[in-house]
Amino acid sequence: MKRIQLTVAMIAIMSFSAIVGGSILTSCKSKQSIQKGSTEVAVPFAEKQYRTDKEFFRASQVGKSSDLATAKKIALANAKAELGGNIQSVIKAVTENYTNQRSVGDRQEYENQFEENARAVVIQTLNDVKIIGERAFKEKDGSITYYIAIEMSKDAVINAVSGKISNDAKLQLEFDKYRFKKVFDEEMEKFENQ
Repeated sequence: MKRIQLTVAMIAIMSFSAIVGGSILTSCKSKQSIQKGSTEVAVPFAEKQYRTDKEFFRASQVGKSSDLATAKKIALANAKAELGGNIQSVIKAVTENYTNQRSVGDRQEYENQFEENARAVVIQTLNDVKIIGERAFKEKDGSITYYIAIEMSKDAVINAVSGKISNDAKLQLEFDKYRFKKVFDEEMEKFENQ
């Protein structure tokens, strides 16, 4: 019996040593991968207040062009694409969790219709984004680099989804906005903590 306990203890010690050793090697390796003379670049809108939280979806992106207006359009299009992807990711998780909590006849059909309506809402609501930060830089070659940060409130998404669902008689029978909002809040918290 002592031999088994000793073996288990040795395995635990060896595992711990391997993890600690691997961590040390990884941290040393990452420091070595930075070349001498490299300079870290500060990226505008990388701070916490520009990231998605419990109340707002947020995205920041960059665009580059020889023309200021075009650089802004590129940055805005990139930011909306990122924002839309984030919203769709949360909506998909909410849809799956919400429909799993509902006792509907044909769950798969309900989930598909629900998700289809939610996707349509995301596309429509991306026109309602608010710009929360803009910065433009003229580069040495004369081009413009444009940074933009945008946001959209979680409540605007919830209201848009529930409004779209209300227009679908079949889905509306099973829709519970309070329960949907509760699941949505839970998913927003998970998304924020990623």
